[in-house]
Amino acid sequence: MAKKKKKTPRKGLPTEKEVIEAMKKTGRPMLLRELYHLLNVPTSDRKEFRTLMKRLTKAGKVVHIKGKRYGLPEQMQLVTGKLKIHPDGYGLLEPEEPKKPVIYVPPSRLKGAINGDKVVVRIETPQKRKRPEGTVIRILERGKKYIVGIFFRTKRVATVIPEDDRLPFEILIPPDATKGAEDGDMVVAEIVDFSPGRRIPEGRVIEVLGDPESLSTQIKAVIYKYELPHRFSRAVNEELKEIPDEVRDEDKAGREDLRKLLFVTIDGETAKDFDDAIYVRKLPKGWRLYVAIADVAHYVRPGTALDKEAYERGTSVYFPGSVVPMFPEKLSNNLCSLNPDVDRLAMVAVIDFDKSGRRRKMRFCQAVIKSHQRFTYNIVRDILEGKDPALKRKYRRFLGMLDNAATLCRLLRERRHERGSIDFDLPEPEVILDAQGQPEDIVRRERHFAHFIIEEFMIAANEAVADFLTEKGYPILYRVHEPPDIEKLKEFVEFAKTLGLELKLPREPEPSWLQMVVEMVEGKPYAYLINTLLLRSLKQAKYSPENIGHFGLASECYCHFTSPIRRYPDLVVHRALKEALKKKKPPYKLEKLHEMGRHLSERERTAMEAEREALDRVRVMLMKHHIGEVFEGVISGVTAFGFFVELFEIYASGVVRLVDLNDDYYVLDEKNHRLIGRHTGKIFQLGDIVRVRVKDVNVSRRHITFELITKINPKN
Repeated sequence: MAKKKKKTPRKGLPTEKEVIEAMKKTGRPMLLRELYHLLNVPTSDRKEFRTLMKRLTKAGKVVHIKGKRYGLPEQMQLVTGKLKIHPDGYGLLEPEEPKKPVIYVPPSRLKGAINGDKVVVRIETPQKRKRPEGTVIRILERGKKYIVGIFFRTKRVATVIPEDDRLPFEILIPPDATKGAEDGDMVVAEIVDFSPGRRIPEGRVIEVLGDPESLSTQIKAVIYKYELPHRFSRAVNEELKEIPDEVRDEDKAGREDLRKLLFVTIDGETAKDFDDAIYVRKLPKGWRLYVAIADVAHYVRPGTALDKEAYERGTSVYFPGSVVPMFPEKLSNNLCSLNPDVDRLAMVAVIDFDKSGRRRKMRFCQAVIKSHQRFTYNIVRDILEGKDPALKRKYRRFLGMLDNAATLCRLLRERRHERGSIDFDLPEPEVILDAQGQPEDIVRRERHFAHFIIEEFMIAANEAVADFLTEKGYPILYRVHEPPDIEKLKEFVEFAKTLGLELKLPREPEPSWLQMVVEMVEGKPYAYLINTLLLRSLKQAKYSPENIGHFGLASECYCHFTSPIRRYPDLVVHRALKEALKKKKPPYKLEKLHEMGRHLSERERTAMEAEREALDRVRVMLMKHHIGEVFEGVISGVTAFGFFVELFEIYASGVVRLVDLNDDYYVLDEKNHRLIGRHTGKIFQLGDIVRVRVKDVNVSRRHITFELITKINPKN
């Protein structure tokens, strides 16, 4: 009888893939000791193997069930995904696996899971229901570490009521965990116990933010809500001590000396960091543009604490009156800011254009420059428009350079429009603060020709750097923007018909078609609405090492190079450019850039959401002082419960609820984006101009409610 062969102990741990494949073949949940034998794991590696299984469990790729067994979710009617809680209390699980349907989770089966949690759900769909229904059986990862809310204290108990209406519960705070919070304070709480069976979670206050009526309190709330890193580590502060306060002579060695060129910065009134300076010279056959960008890469080396912290943040986040910077102030506002009348290190793009504004040649260099003047947009506008003779006298030495810049800007703008680049006419909000730093007003930021000068020159520099590094074969992070889905444009065309716009859908998405629409509605009352909806039909721009072009700019090759103080992708490009100029090997491999592109695109989206919410909070704070006042606006959204109105005079929007329209019963005509009165036939649709009164403002929920006075341009 032949002897049974002994299994040879394997060398090294099995991979995640090997573990999952082995469990699939077995087809049943397994004990840990069974997995040891199945995968031939030697005793010496079993501790490490247990760590691997914990990692797989945390990721939701395997599930630890009763009886100490491990199983595969798909073999047990289990689904892993992210949970979204509706304000009405139920949950919707978005599975990690693509194309799997969303699963409904009733409030009674959430088992302590809250909005944003990564969970495992067991599918338990009743036969009568069409959509899958399930029960949370395990919380893998809490989506929210911190919860912002209002602290309430009574004689018997203290609680925190979360701001987010997707968290429909109170948090019980024991007497020794209040951190001195007073009744009505806005606080940050952490849940410490929300075990199954608990009706109310228990938590602790980790920071008292203060008076909810204060802007600084509201900004802190946003920082915590989006978990923005806002304190620099001790390691970063230690590294800062080693960085000089000013540019040293040894730092200037080997650089081109461009200090005699009349470089200037042009920024907003309140700007504190200046990462770009420009100079334009007239040539016999055209123009020469110099774009100097602060050389952040000289001071921030890969792998340092400064670099790691900046990468984690990904971008600076700008709030009314404050900023959460990507780099500490020593760099962002001083050493790496092109402040006037001081030497600064810079990466400079030198680009020659012909008399028609077409690029002829380009070169790049590491230089030392000096900004000779800090201009604001408004001052440059007034100089170029000749409104103020005193300004022209004061800045006489810069007049020729600014005239050159204006001429070149017009040419570049014309070339860009010719190729179909889209310029959305969307106003940006500007918050006016009073002497105490509280919001006084929120207005539409003025955008004029001086802004266009900087925009055009930055686009030109970004394209030139992207083309150069692509030609040299250096992997970088491109700024890419995919074409929109034709179905999205089809939906937009259908909507435009309801406003009387007859548009012919293009065969393929072309930026020139979108720009044509923008120009068609310019000056119309509903221009803002059309621009907004057209923008929503586009995909989001992102960072990627794969160059697929930038649809919105109609650019075949584009990257971000001009803001390394506040955007990490620009720093990545600077490092690649430095190595290319020295003809050294690329600093980043493609695989690493893919990972960085995903992370940095995500950080950018988080920053945008945080900035948007901060503005929403300011809007509500301001509108509280306008209750009872009357404004005109455009209907910007229509739903089954009412319609939204975007005000013209103040940068704010709110809702007119159907329950407040007492002249008729209104039904939603979803296809035509309108509400129709059953008896009167009266219509409220997107694009209608209305006059409304501010009825109510709920600061904690950030809701503004209007009541209708009249419709100004009735169509029926």
